[in-house]
Amino acid sequence: MKDLKERTKKFTLDCIKFIEKIPDSYIARHFKGQLLRSSSSIAANYRAANLGQTKAVFISKISTVIEESDESEFWLEMIEEAELSAGSELEYLKNEAHELTSIFIASRKTAQQKS
Repeated sequence: MKDLKERTKKFTLDCIKFIEKIPDSYIARHFKGQLLRSSSSIAANYRAANLGQTKAVFISKISTVIEESDESEFWLEMIEEAELSAGSELEYLKNEAHELTSIFIASRKTAQQKS
């Protein structure tokens, strides 16, 4: 749990650093804002999920984490496809967003089976 707490926070910070490097334009501002919101929501909602008083609350919050990590991957893809950025940092972030989504889907599935 602590590892994922740190990993989700690191993902948010990595996205912030990445966002700062993207040149400014009307579309870039929109994409960057969306990525900032979705990536920071992953870490915040994961923390909230672990404070959930019931399995149902945990499952609900983890579902939000799944949506936000998948959305982060989407915005990273849009940044790439709109040719606003490219390179290894972008690939790393896309991969990390995808891995986090997979991890949290498995976590939700386990929690649902135990309910």
